Amino acid sequence: MKKILILSANPKNSSKSRLDEEVREIQGALKRAKNREQFEIVTEWAVRIDDLRRALLDHQPTIVHCAGNRSGYDGLVLENQTGEAQLVSSQSLARLFQSFQEKIECVVLNACYSEAQAEAIYQHINCVIGMNQAIGDEAAIAFAVGFYDALGAGYSYNHCYDIGCASVDLEGIPESTTPVLKFRPQPSQEENKQENQANQESITQPHNSITQTFGNDSIGFGSIGSAGNINIQR
Repeated sequence: MKKILILSANPKNSSKSRLDEEVREIQGALKRAKNREQFEIVTEWAVRIDDLRRALLDHQPTIVHCAGNRSGYDGLVLENQTGEAQLVSSQSLARLFQSFQEKIECVVLNACYSEAQAEAIYQHINCVIGMNQAIGDEAAIAFAVGFYDALGAGYSYNHCYDIGCASVDLEGIPESTTPVLKFRPQPSQEENKQENQANQESITQPHNSITQTFGNDSIGFGSIGSAGNINIQR
């Protein structure tokens, strides 16, 4: 099962975004999925810095979706104890997500100017989506709906991104180039299986001895063995 953690922050000293509608549309997209039992959605609202760390620890998500008002080169915008904006630096985000790289497969930063944070997180997570400029509410929602419709249909993350961008186009919104994908392809399960099988066969292959015969005596000149390399996958 893939657990999707949706983090929402809309500080009271920032412009309002339709975050509740975005979350509702994501939930609706996955409820319509033919394999909807394979997904679990957890939503955290008015996320503060401590909430971010605790949510990752408590829920151990496969996908993290950040629905926010605005990011930027200075950091991702969350909320402080009084509900006002507080920045989390790109470096701090990268360090945090590094601790969850064995579990998290994809991070979606559906907030304005979040490409810098996406690049930092991409050091440790194989699929990260950010925005290269400001993105309007309608475009952000259209991208999210297209992305999760495709995810529910069983598509890979990079194809979900393509369909999300196409969804923005279909709505007639001129912002389909705003989402930016940072994607590191991973071996398929079949490729991993074949590689592991080849390694196992190489390890268990019997040694071959080289001998030279003089009359009735055989003199051994050592053994040549096949050494296999074991690749440990994250």
